[in-house]
Order: sequence, then C-alpha cells, then structure tokens
Amino acid sequence: MNVADLSGLSLDYWVARSLHDFVREIHFTDSGSVVSIRGNDRGRPWDGRFTPSTSWEAAAVVLERAQRLEVRERTRDGAAHCVADFEGGHKTVSAHGESLRIALLKAFVISRFGETVDDVVRQPQSLFGTQATPIGEQWSVGIENDMPHPDGEIGDIQSAPR
Repeated sequence: MNVADLSGLSLDYWVARSLHDFVREIHFTDSGSVVSIRGNDRGRPWDGRFTPSTSWEAAAVVLERAQRLEVRERTRDGAAHCVADFEGGHKTVSAHGESLRIALLKAFVISRFGETVDDVVRQPQSLFGTQATPIGEQWSVGIENDMPHPDGEIGDIQSAPR
C-alpha cells in the first residue's frame, strides 16, 4: 500500500508503528475502528486512543520529532506539501496531504518505512523496534500435576512422610 494513499485508521496505525521508541502495544477499539496504544513518550505515559490524523494533540508526538519542517505549498482548501527530517529518520522526505497534519504524518511514516507499507494488521500487537508481533490471548491451562496445593507452603517440596 502506498503511504500517499493512507488515511484515517490506516494512517493512525502506521504512525503508531513508526513510533517504535514510544509505542509498546497497539490495540483496536470501538469495534476495530480506532487505534489505541500503550507506551511512554519521554516520561509521559499514553494508554488509550491514538488518532493523530484527526487530533493535533496526538500528532504533536510526531511534530516533536521533526528536526526540520518546511511547508512548500498550501492551497485554499488546506492541502499541503511538506518536506521534513525526523529524529531517527533515514533521509529527508516529502509528502502531500489534505492538511499540514496529514502531510506531516505521511512524511513521518515514509521516513521510517519508505514509500510503501503493508496492510493494517487488525489485531493486538507488541512492537519491538520496527517489528510488530501479534499478542495472543493468554491461556491459563495448568498441567494436572502442577495444580496448586492449598496445604503446601512456598518452598515446600512436600516429600513423603517417613
């Protein structure tokens, strides 16, 4: 999928994936229509909805990582073209968007992953660098021999009586 075509949920998802120094987990809320993250950005915890495509509050974490930002053109309807360098990015990138915020977010994703990205993985996942690993549901299935014994104490191997 071309980064230039990202919008809404898919753009929010790839921005979250690009923030691997901040985001630890990505989840989906509201029947899968909203990205939710857990992470810690420079001492500020974040646990909840992450919608940078519609909120400057969320997009600010990207803006704070910009080392250079130029707005090359802006039309009456708000469309913008920006050129940017980002902290931890690989090169100077440029992107177009229907607003400066959207152009900035697309440029950020391009700086991390290039001009194309995969489809959105709509399941909970943990981030380890640029890699996302699905988070499976935890199963609490015990082995019959490992069942807890209420009469035992910690460290008690419960040897046979003599």
